[in-house]
Amino acid sequence: MRVAVLDDYQHVAASMADWSRLEADVVCFADHVADPDALVRRLAGFEVAVAMRERTPFPRSVLDRLPDLRLLVTTGPYNASIDLDAARELGVTVCGTGGALYNTVELTWALILAVARGLPAEDALLRAGGWQRGVGRTLHGSTLSVLGLGNLGSFVARLGLAFGMTVIAWSTNLTEERCAQAGATLVEREELFVRADVLTIHLKLSDRTHQLVGARELALMKPSAVVINASRGPIVDELALADALSRGDLGGAGLDTYTTEPLPLDHPLRRAPNTVLSPHLGYVTDDCYRIFYGDAVEDIAAWQAGKPVRAIT
Repeated sequence: MRVAVLDDYQHVAASMADWSRLEADVVCFADHVADPDALVRRLAGFEVAVAMRERTPFPRSVLDRLPDLRLLVTTGPYNASIDLDAARELGVTVCGTGGALYNTVELTWALILAVARGLPAEDALLRAGGWQRGVGRTLHGSTLSVLGLGNLGSFVARLGLAFGMTVIAWSTNLTEERCAQAGATLVEREELFVRADVLTIHLKLSDRTHQLVGARELALMKPSAVVINASRGPIVDELALADALSRGDLGGAGLDTYTTEPLPLDHPLRRAPNTVLSPHLGYVTDDCYRIFYGDAVEDIAAWQAGKPVRAIT
């Protein structure tokens, strides 16, 4: 059996789990293949593929052309970029893995603090021989607007309280009871944007949330407000965000996720002022990778034994 481990950017997959448990030839690929034809050529002859989150989509048009593929493992418990109906029809088992929450919560706060105090710019200035150019902002007493108060959003909200912030929240089906558990106040959708000093996004990507934060929502925000997105890139209209930042209509942004990843070299966000951009590092920690790849090995071994675990299809 041949196993392809995709998008191993950091060359660490082989060391994060005991792949020797498998009676298989395991091949780790560090480069990302965006072209569907190239992906089909790469995976020819592989019975198993391990996908890193949603980096590599598996629509029907790709799955139809992979007759050897019998098991597709995604790191994390779900993957919106896999056509599960097509996989089921084609007899491809799809399994997930466990994961971690704290790593993305911590990265969210790293972005908030870095933007608030202008740390990347001050670091670059100091290294170039300068000293104290920008003026930071205080979080204490300001308003943290949490868009999506699930497990991640709730953790972020509670840390906002620890910083002395007023925490408000909204999402489509959010309740006052859920807000109270996280120490947040439920508000109407428009109020969430109008009052935000920091808007932080913690929603799953779906048809309903695609570009939920667009030009209209950004226009409601204060010129000093900051947008933080460590969730999914397409939830924000990136061109509208870059435009608002360039015009000075927003105070800054901290972004970890993008509609196209890796972020294209000519993307306007790369030139937008007052931004902190990280290359989708929310889940990229040692402990999370050990869960991802350790569970992936278990998934493959269980599937080989005819008893799949953590099956999504």
